[in-house]
Amino acid sequence: MSEQPAGKFASLWAATSASTSYAALNADLEVDVAVIGGGIAGLTAALALKRAGQTVAVLEAARVGTGVTGNTTGKVTSLHRLAYTELAGRHGAEAARIYGQANEAAIQHVAGTVTEEGIDCGFRRVSNYTYAESEATLDLVREEAALAARLGLPASFTTEVPLPFAVKGAVRFGDQAQIHALRYVQGLARAVDGDGSFVFEESPATGFRDGTPAVADTERGSVRAREIIVATNMPIEDRGIFAERCYLHRSYIVAARSDLPPLDSTFLSLDEPMRSILTIELDGTSYVLTGGEGHPASERSDSAERYRRLSSFARDRLGADEIVYRWSTQDAMPADGLPYVGPMSPDSRHIHVITGLRKWGLTNGTAAALILRDTLCGRSNPWAAVFDSTRGVRDGRAAQADGEPTDGELAGGEPTDSEPTDGEQTESGQPPASPEAPAVPLVIAPGEGQVVDVDGAKTAVYLSPAGNLSAVSAVCTHLGCTVEFNPADVTWDCPCHGSRFSTDGTVVQGPAARNLASSPAPPLS
Repeated sequence: MSEQPAGKFASLWAATSASTSYAALNADLEVDVAVIGGGIAGLTAALALKRAGQTVAVLEAARVGTGVTGNTTGKVTSLHRLAYTELAGRHGAEAARIYGQANEAAIQHVAGTVTEEGIDCGFRRVSNYTYAESEATLDLVREEAALAARLGLPASFTTEVPLPFAVKGAVRFGDQAQIHALRYVQGLARAVDGDGSFVFEESPATGFRDGTPAVADTERGSVRAREIIVATNMPIEDRGIFAERCYLHRSYIVAARSDLPPLDSTFLSLDEPMRSILTIELDGTSYVLTGGEGHPASERSDSAERYRRLSSFARDRLGADEIVYRWSTQDAMPADGLPYVGPMSPDSRHIHVITGLRKWGLTNGTAAALILRDTLCGRSNPWAAVFDSTRGVRDGRAAQADGEPTDGELAGGEPTDSEPTDGEQTESGQPPASPEAPAVPLVIAPGEGQVVDVDGAKTAVYLSPAGNLSAVSAVCTHLGCTVEFNPADVTWDCPCHGSRFSTDGTVVQGPAARNLASSPAPPLS
């Protein structure tokens, strides 16, 4: 077994939060709005609609906030690396202005919700910086600052950047924020549940149907509603062909103890390798969070080495002490740089979607939720047209976007031509397979996983450090690709579309919505 990187594999937010215990849905129910997904977008939408007088039911597949939201950096900001230069170039200055306006409004909405609901999530105001270490990137941040200021955003260029190492300059946004993301969404859930509205955990949606009423199904009950919102990072039941307009991007974070008090700033580098920096104090302990090392989820990668590089940066450049936590996550990246919010498809009547939040879900997800609140309450929203989920769709297929998003936090490129992309098959018509599976009887070390053939079926086998053997189907339940073992995160990962599963087959992150089935274990040698 290869040496594991430092730190416990868990997000800092999960490690410092109490667990939630909402009941699972076990009977049919009728409400005004059903929300599939208990993260930032789904719960913000649910609470906003409840405040508007509607009854809601949230269906969360696992526990509230334990998906992408519980693995974020905690930055609540409208400065998204070089987003405004990119968006103005692709969509025009007005679209860039509206994007910034929506994200600024999201910051204020989070701040107001923390106060109104009394959510203890460490909300604090900070400045956010995109910084340049080289002359080659200095002009880019200077131009981004000038453009963002013209768009009415709280932007300025500065050479005074409060980092413990030298940089050339930065674009600075004032009056931004940071939060304990998981405690925040847990607070949203508490505010949603009750008075005719519900939060259900361990209740994965198995599908949904448009109509009057619309119906969201689980294995133990269904929710009938006037409207359904699908807020699951990559949407389940992908009728809007979002797999052709988004790709999943994986990024990594390490959290280290620090002797320094938290800075009143958060940071993101423009030079490569990209680094995200945030400091926070929780329960009397100061931490420094370092993120980066991102890549398309379809790209095979040595996760352990990526954690090690982040750990070295935290120690060498930020004076961090012991690495105590490490984690990774995956985000849906929109092909044209703008989130998708609105109907699931052009002919959807009562099914709505939020996806493509480009790694800035705490603000983009909040803004998206407010768009759908207005839509479902019959009000116009000034951001809806820019975030329109049906843009670029022609005759049921997604139009090709030119280029790729390059500036989301922890962002990288599109899947390479050599990697399978959404819907791709081999010449035989079958999904791409992993390298040839080893023969049985199985030779495997504790802490390792292998894909083997058991009676003609591809089987994912894991031997825990304690010597317990588990076996599940190795066929991803999304589109049938063969999963691969990720030793650093101890997960089964799909190399085609990015779905991730725990060693017992439970979905960790979609687009897969169904668990890997249990399989007979092969004999050990």
